[in-house]
Amino acid sequence: MAEHLTVVLHPLVQHKLTLMREKDTSTASFRKLLREISLLLAYEVTRELPMTTKAIETPIEPMDAPTIDGKKLALISILRAGNGLLDGILELIPAARVGFVGLYRDPETLQPVQYYCKLPDHLEERVSIVVDPMLATGNSSVAAITLLKQSGAKNIRFLCLLAAPEGIARMKEAHPDVQIVTAAVDRQLNDHGYIVPGLGDAGDRMFGTK
Repeated sequence: MAEHLTVVLHPLVQHKLTLMREKDTSTASFRKLLREISLLLAYEVTRELPMTTKAIETPIEPMDAPTIDGKKLALISILRAGNGLLDGILELIPAARVGFVGLYRDPETLQPVQYYCKLPDHLEERVSIVVDPMLATGNSSVAAITLLKQSGAKNIRFLCLLAAPEGIARMKEAHPDVQIVTAAVDRQLNDHGYIVPGLGDAGDRMFGTK
């Protein structure tokens, strides 16, 4: 496994991803599965958070117990499909600060165009987790992470459901310091920049749009 890439091979993750790939899976089921799988992926992407201890009292005795150190996490959703992963992670980390980066892909050039950006403060002191179900060309993800770095973020991780080799290579080239956590690396991109075999357009499948 490459240093900058973690593929989560847990049986529950793989099983739920297979259900999401099936073209006949309904919008409601797709959304539910995305929420469930995001919890499992969040477990992996937060595995190495900085820790400290604090003095507490159990019903039996006082102790120094482990707790997460530093400022609250920043979760950054790449709109609109990123929100599906965001919802599940917020169940696990409800105190996290949340930011949004709005990017759409120009269908001709496949380059990202920014239309919205609202980020938490003090990013330089937070672990930032960028979420987007698909790492396809990598252009949107690279653009979003560049925005984060310009706002001061230093410790950034990227969480997605599916990644294409092209997107992984693009991210490694632009942001070699950013760890990618994904449930699967698919074969390639097609001529339209979609991941193959993939699961179609995650946003469309999540929100029932075409």
